[in-house]
Amino acid sequence: MKISVLTLGCKVNQAESSLMEGALKSSGHQIVSIAEKPDICIINTCTVTSKSDYQSRQLIRRANRVGARVFVTGCYSELNSGFVKSMDGVEEIIPNDNKLSIVNKLSGTSVISSSFFPALNRSRYFIKIQDGCNHSCSYCAIPKARGASKSIIPELIIEQINKAVSSGYNEIILTGIHLGTYGYDLQRKVILSDLLSSILKETRINRVRLSSLEVSEIEDDLLDLLTDERICNHLHIPLQSGDDKVLNLMKRQYDSRQFSLKIENISKKVPDLALGTDVIAGFPGEGDTEFQNTHKLLEVLPFTYIHAFPFSPRPNTIASEMPDYTPVSIKKERVQALNALNIRKKSDYMVSQLGKTLEILIEERLDNTLSSGISRNYLRILCPLDTHRCGSLILVRVEKFKDGCLYGTPILSGK
Repeated sequence: MKISVLTLGCKVNQAESSLMEGALKSSGHQIVSIAEKPDICIINTCTVTSKSDYQSRQLIRRANRVGARVFVTGCYSELNSGFVKSMDGVEEIIPNDNKLSIVNKLSGTSVISSSFFPALNRSRYFIKIQDGCNHSCSYCAIPKARGASKSIIPELIIEQINKAVSSGYNEIILTGIHLGTYGYDLQRKVILSDLLSSILKETRINRVRLSSLEVSEIEDDLLDLLTDERICNHLHIPLQSGDDKVLNLMKRQYDSRQFSLKIENISKKVPDLALGTDVIAGFPGEGDTEFQNTHKLLEVLPFTYIHAFPFSPRPNTIASEMPDYTPVSIKKERVQALNALNIRKKSDYMVSQLGKTLEILIEERLDNTLSSGISRNYLRILCPLDTHRCGSLILVRVEKFKDGCLYGTPILSGK
């Protein structure tokens, strides 16, 4: 059968969808785009914002319009199963904790989540090492959709990585809903730094990238490992707000001073670090003063990019019950101000790379003249089209910054 897997949201969803795609392909199914009128659409939804809720519903309706049998999974359908089930064309809702059951149903096989299946047409391999969250930030519905923190044992992760290497992958991305709590639930004491040490010792993977981490969970042992050349010098550490009153309302685990000191320490420890963050604009209780505190903090801290979002109340969360007096227009203005800061910071960081030699992972060929690749420090670099296949590593000299893009020239064939 022709099957389309449509994915919204986080890297965990992307990892799960890759697993489903590979398992379905290995069972003889054809993975296609929705434009190719698939027999079946599997929609992996997200509910982190009201926008992602809307996008989830739109994908379901689009899949129904093309005449496909529609199977829905992910956080939106987990929290809104009754409504999703009532939507035209939806045949079944797959629980978050058993997404592979759809593969078993369609293929008549027994697939386990620890099995390795190569992602399709991707140069980097996403490995989910942890799921769920034990924290209770006042704005977040994900713990309700994903449950408590659950970790994959190191041996299975090492096995996946070694198979990824054998399949030709040069970079893996370790993903989780709350990555920094990896191992806390396992019977024997093991934490994220232990896992990274094992990966460096027991695999030949060339690049390891970490997805989002909370600032309080980046300890010295982990920082020491980040100086290893095989660990990408790139971290994404959510701030959410730079104002202490708002952070308290959000039920975050730090104040602005603690966050600042830790970020400054991290940036000193890891050379040429790409450092990203998330910020919510217009959270209940955020007035002009509180927003300016956030903006000023972001200006002085060494972030290289900023993802800004307007506050979006999630049903059945503490924040959804808070008085929200910030007009939508003001939230939009604040997001625009943060986006302008993001452009400036990102541009400054990109310009600082001019003249440097960086290793990039070729991800795609853009046209008949250019290839696009990602550096260890999370920069997209365009270079002349050559014979290197997607997924290969090459060295480039960064020579030009134009219209928000970096351009480089290959100087040595890679791996």
